[in-house]
Amino acid sequence: MIIGNKDFDVKNNTYVMGILNVTPDSFSDGGKWNNVDKAVAHAVKMAEEGAAIIDVGGESTRPGYTQITDDEEISRVVPVISAIKKQLNIPISIDTYKSKVAKAALDAGADLVNDVWGFKYDKDMAKVVAEYNATCCLMHNKDKIEYEDFVNDMISETLECADIAINAGVKKENIILDPGVGFGKTYEMNLMAIKHLDKLCQTGYPVLLGCSKKSVIGNTLDLPINERLEGTLVTTVMAVLSGCTFVRVHDVKENIRAVKMAQAIKNI
Repeated sequence: MIIGNKDFDVKNNTYVMGILNVTPDSFSDGGKWNNVDKAVAHAVKMAEEGAAIIDVGGESTRPGYTQITDDEEISRVVPVISAIKKQLNIPISIDTYKSKVAKAALDAGADLVNDVWGFKYDKDMAKVVAEYNATCCLMHNKDKIEYEDFVNDMISETLECADIAINAGVKKENIILDPGVGFGKTYEMNLMAIKHLDKLCQTGYPVLLGCSKKSVIGNTLDLPINERLEGTLVTTVMAVLSGCTFVRVHDVKENIRAVKMAQAIKNI
């Protein structure tokens, strides 16, 4: 899989995507990186620690988040993407579910569109990604927590996202799937989504897991956000052993080490 100018070995490796929230209200690090200089410095640090992709987000999607306008989101992410591209030769992901924001980010140099609604929110999103021949990550999500058979329903609903993309002209080899831990699921379902990652990986698409510091970890360990690193590392190891290609995390250095250790055991 080619993302930007980098070739990713989706069959044999697990890569770390570093989270860069340029927001005042993200659940883990809201306000820490919401000016260009701080954001770029953090991107440089994550790249030095081994991040393969930087995921830039301008609107929090934490539970109970407040939606912002397209223009406000663009004003947050575009200067940061442009500045990172000037300093780093690294693929950039834009974390948005809005086609206008995605287009502005792609114009600024983004290489991947990471959509938490899997192209099901904005009908123009798939068309924009196809037009730019960009890579996309399509996350499973839904408004109502209603399933007949959770794991199979989650997989089929995620594959619907891929079909939307392909029907709009997105190349199959440009699609990544995400089970959407923390979105449209109960606590038990989130655990099941992680447990059965291998089934999503068996669809033939590269899979990204994003569990970093999420409530499923906090609820399991009864810990606040700033004490969820160890729990996150366990999910990263699960991702490697299940065959995931990407993990999306806040703490790059520690997760890189966990990936390397898990891959060494897996590949022996």
